[in-house]
Amino acid sequence: MKLYGGLLSPFVRKVAVVLEEKGLDWELVSISPNTPDPDFNAASPFGKIPALCDGDFSLADSSAIAIYLDAKYPSSPMLPVEPTARGKAMWFDEYADTILGASGLKIVFNRLVGPKLFKLPGNEELASQGEAELPRILDYLEGVAPAQGWLDGDFSLGDISVASMLTTMNYAGHGPNAAAYPRTAAWYDRVAARPSWTTVAAMEAPLAERLAALA
Repeated sequence: MKLYGGLLSPFVRKVAVVLEEKGLDWELVSISPNTPDPDFNAASPFGKIPALCDGDFSLADSSAIAIYLDAKYPSSPMLPVEPTARGKAMWFDEYADTILGASGLKIVFNRLVGPKLFKLPGNEELASQGEAELPRILDYLEGVAPAQGWLDGDFSLGDISVASMLTTMNYAGHGPNAAAYPRTAAWYDRVAARPSWTTVAAMEAPLAERLAALA
């Protein structure tokens, strides 16, 4: 099984952790604009990461991939069966991707990815806008983060998605802040201690070192 993308992406990391939680054999295939990959292009016709190739089947979009993996490989389920729990897991996945990410990635792209990785000018106005939006969004997460355990009872896709977005934001200095958001930070630490997460983090370590050197 091939996962296309890079682990700086919260969406690629999300799928990588799901694959590890399920104990599946997979490989990460880096994508570069200078080295087009026909299998990636077939899996993701609009060039978005991540994309997954599982035998003859291919699919793009992190949430769609996670749902597919949970249906095809039901061991260690990432989406609950019970309707309310399943709905909450999908809500946290959506919150991570389109609410937390919508603000946090303004900072990541305009202060880190653009100027430091690709030597392109960032839009400081957008980055500042993202910063201004974050307190309300993070206050919500602090209010729902449990004192123990996971966001949705059992560990689920929701935990992975939110923690993955916070990890990417942390590269730009906006990760879990224990002083301001102690419940969120404690929950995040529990996620980060899972074997699936530590395995992916080890794969990501060279990138983390490179980004630290650019800071």
